Amino acid sequence: MAEESESKKFFNRLKDATANVAQMTKEGVESVQLKRELGQAYGDLGRKTEELVESGAISHAELTEQVARIGELKTKLADLSEPDDETPPAPDEQPAEPEG
Repeated sequence: MAEESESKKFFNRLKDATANVAQMTKEGVESVQLKRELGQAYGDLGRKTEELVESGAISHAELTEQVARIGELKTKLADLSEPDDETPPAPDEQPAEPEG
């Protein structure tokens, strides 16, 4: 009989520990989701601010510097995305020879 009682106590402790872990996991997931939403909200605010500064609707020295940096980064990204006619092809990308 004592064995049943010890076994029952063990499973009750196990059940409590499992419930505790499940609750902590749920809270952790909620926290991560909220942090993600907050980051997204900051990103949305930044994009809208950049649009407003570019359009001239708002103006501030600190914003102007940051928007200029965004413009520089956009230009660099565009340069990387566009093929450059002056750059010779890589060795493994030799132009195809004309058929004939």
